[in-house]
Amino acid sequence: MVSLLSCVIILTPVLRAFAQDFAWGQLTPNENLQWVPCYSTYQCTRLLVPLDYSDPSVGNTALAVIRFQANASKADYGGPILFNPGGPGGSGVETLIPTGPEFHLILGDQYDIVSWDPRGVGFSTPIASFFETDAERALWNTPSFPTSLNASDDAIPHAWGRAHLEGRLAAQRDTSQIMKYMTTDNVARDMLRITQKFGFEKLQYYGVSYGTVLGAVYAAMFPDKIERILLDGVVDASAWFNANLTIAATDTDAALQTFFDSCAAAGPELCAFFKPTPTQIAERLASLTDAVHRLPIPAITSQGYGLVDYSLLRMVIFNALYTPYVSFPTLAEALEALENGNGTNLYLMLQDVPFQCDCANDSAPFTANGAEAAIAIQCGDAAPVKDSIGQFTEFYQNAAKTSQFVEFFVGQNRMSCTGWEVYRNDTFRGPVAAANTSFPLLLVTNTADPVTPKAGALKVAARFPGSGLFTQDSPGHTSTVAPSLCTALHFRQYFQNGTLPEPGTVCPVDATLFGAASSSNLTSRMSSSTTEEERVLAALKIIGGAVKPVIAGKFRRT
Repeated sequence: MVSLLSCVIILTPVLRAFAQDFAWGQLTPNENLQWVPCYSTYQCTRLLVPLDYSDPSVGNTALAVIRFQANASKADYGGPILFNPGGPGGSGVETLIPTGPEFHLILGDQYDIVSWDPRGVGFSTPIASFFETDAERALWNTPSFPTSLNASDDAIPHAWGRAHLEGRLAAQRDTSQIMKYMTTDNVARDMLRITQKFGFEKLQYYGVSYGTVLGAVYAAMFPDKIERILLDGVVDASAWFNANLTIAATDTDAALQTFFDSCAAAGPELCAFFKPTPTQIAERLASLTDAVHRLPIPAITSQGYGLVDYSLLRMVIFNALYTPYVSFPTLAEALEALENGNGTNLYLMLQDVPFQCDCANDSAPFTANGAEAAIAIQCGDAAPVKDSIGQFTEFYQNAAKTSQFVEFFVGQNRMSCTGWEVYRNDTFRGPVAAANTSFPLLLVTNTADPVTPKAGALKVAARFPGSGLFTQDSPGHTSTVAPSLCTALHFRQYFQNGTLPEPGTVCPVDATLFGAASSSNLTSRMSSSTTEEERVLAALKIIGGAVKPVIAGKFRRT
């Protein structure tokens, strides 16, 4: 796939809109929270924390921290709730900018809603980067998605070699020595430090996707310093530290099945890839995939051009499973067009913003380094992976028994770490468990999450006795993929008064696949006022939209 290249870093729409509105570099890092106005209605600061908490002489990192301030009297003030949008490598600053008022509506306006760019990420400094220029990064990351590990006989050897080259680049170019200190245990220590700087000793936290690993690690390290911890889309942290996320694929095929089922139920007016039965739709997709594998289809758009090949098609389908309520109608239309030889719509579902050259500004600070940060964090966390090509192939073949889609989330996670060279001797790697915590954790899982299945949530809940666990009845990754008044109510009750849902609780969602919000679901579960319910649903959709760039398509290279 060919894209138009430039030396300008690619930012998501939110950062493109706001990046010029606030100059983080003009803030002097400080050991206290010295807030200044930013982004119109927010406050920002740069907090100095040690790179190595066991040896402060190593130096510091400056965390970019943002808050949407509480609207409450001193007597009613509830303290900070820290939010991590996942990734790893997701920008908390970027995600909070459009969502502060919405979090207040869901959780309560007596709290400061706080997020931050974790060490090495986004606006925090120093930045983790494998590349010396933006142009070099762009060239390395073209195409912007990994080749499917079952695309050809040489796909695994090629990916293995690429991972080793990337690992060597990272080790040689980590001049600030930030990468070995980016591990999850240090970010957990940063969360405690931020909380303490607010004047509190116990953490209030909401973590999504990878943010659940962060929350679970914090709970294991500081079980007596928990006020509230909410984990949404729960990763099996033990699997994470072993670089073996095969359990994550437990429900991937079930998520794909919801595409077949809902398309058949929606009918040809709503689902362009319709056939009368789910089995016929599955067969139709298999036939199309085989055809594209044999003969890729060229696509030209107003922004670029490339080939719709097997890897791109598989990646688009897999990505759609993350956000089915938004993505399934578009996917169906793109698949139908692809059958007719038109790959444009499907190509657009994965195409990047045009990359146009501005080499005069090539020395600008890196901010969109999510891909590099993700590798540094996940591989620095894991026990060293030293797979040969043969050993990795055996791992992949065993994992493929769980799902047809392990070539992305499961396979790429481990493959990325085969060539990693940057480790710290004292990194916390478990056990991620605690017999007693100062307050029970709350976990939420979906019925068909393609990468964080209920099986993983059950394992984490068992390692923290007394935790609450409930299910949102939806496909997709994390509860943020579909608005649910029921889910929002449980979140609010947990933070407001510590109430855990009854065991076995299942929350419906206020949306339908291949359809608009279902008015039949808008019952008065949260408020007697329909207007209030509509505001909550709108807030949930805004939060879901802000989180989507972090939780969806995390194995794209940029």
